[in-house]
Amino acid sequence: MTRGYSLENDLSLLVNNPKYSDIEILCEDEKKLFGCRAILAARSEVFDRLLYNGMKESYETQISFPKINSSGMEIVLEYTYTGSIKEESLTKDNIIETFYAADYFQLPDLQDFIMKGFKNTLEKKSTENYSPELLSKFAGKMPLTEDNILLNLLVEAVAIIPLNTIEFGRLSIAGLQYLLSCTYEKEKLFTTREYEVFRYSAILAAKQVSNDAFKTLLKRLPALDQLENSIRVESEPITDRQKVAKELESLVEFIDFRRIKGSILVDMIEPLEIVPSKIILNIYRQNTKSNNFNLNDIRGTPYRTNGSDYVWDEAACGSNLIIEDNGKVVRAPNGLKPWRNVRAKMILENNGNQLTGWVLSSAGNYCNSANYIGNYCPPFGDGARITVHVDMNRRTCAFTVNGTKYQEVPSWNNLPSKLYPVASLYYPGQFRIQPHRKNI
Repeated sequence: MTRGYSLENDLSLLVNNPKYSDIEILCEDEKKLFGCRAILAARSEVFDRLLYNGMKESYETQISFPKINSSGMEIVLEYTYTGSIKEESLTKDNIIETFYAADYFQLPDLQDFIMKGFKNTLEKKSTENYSPELLSKFAGKMPLTEDNILLNLLVEAVAIIPLNTIEFGRLSIAGLQYLLSCTYEKEKLFTTREYEVFRYSAILAAKQVSNDAFKTLLKRLPALDQLENSIRVESEPITDRQKVAKELESLVEFIDFRRIKGSILVDMIEPLEIVPSKIILNIYRQNTKSNNFNLNDIRGTPYRTNGSDYVWDEAACGSNLIIEDNGKVVRAPNGLKPWRNVRAKMILENNGNQLTGWVLSSAGNYCNSANYIGNYCPPFGDGARITVHVDMNRRTCAFTVNGTKYQEVPSWNNLPSKLYPVASLYYPGQFRIQPHRKNI
């Protein structure tokens, strides 16, 4: 390599090179790396305080970092010397270690690079999602803080994966605790029903105790679709039941048992005797006292993982409207007037019935039962993108129009507990329905 043409290339020759080093760096895995004091101190205030503090560290030729793995430290050295790292340097095996090291040495630009790399990986390799493993590593390495950007990204990535599709062993108890605590009673996207949250937690806890306990819980807690198909549930005793209950303690406080059907609580969960009786009793009391206890069975903002749910319903479609593109597009043919309606093939519900309609018109007005109120948003037309924000717990609705989110519709504060998305159109109207994806 010819020197003198590229500062970055020239400085890369110094990375972990004993020939040009004046200090040894001993890492958590006992691997020894080599560095240059002056460059490290100039690039990181943390290194500066450690290496030029006037104490014994200023004169010693070795410094130890017992909580930083060499895989992360190597990338920190590369970034510290050259100001960049190769994208392929980050892998699922070292990304958490590297982020931890970047946080320790206060290198925010390196943290940003790691975040961007992880986002790109999620987008490019959606079928190879290793977020559960990364969240588990994170939980074993870094404390739970709500302002940690990587933690929030990992939680958002795992929250939209149905827990019953994550093989046991991919997500640790600590990782699951981080997931549940970060989404408990918060308006974040989530895809797993609360019974399945409990089921996964209980079986995972049992797996930590013994293989016998694990097999028993698998039998006694069938998946929700099996329950709905009246599958017979085993009732054999749980081996090491008290140990399973102890292992489950850190998760139970972040499970919202109010969202689980009362019959399942009574017939399946309470007889297990692995949930504190005071929690079960409290839910029974709330169920008895509440006049309107119809919480959604999915916490936060329910996330639909199946894009095929978002289609127009040919059985609930106005005459002469044309549905195409596998049900995702509806259009009015040339000359079709007056208005025609089409219903989406999905229900937004919390038990109940819908008797009327709530409408946002292209003129920017909103109405209910033919009572129009203007000035909700500016008029919109061809190419407009509308996002509907329905909170079925609070029974409220708001809209985002072309990227601008508007307030909840003031008079729509008591929506019914079952809603069908509907569009009205005439020629040359055309609508495409698709899930809302939050940018992370």
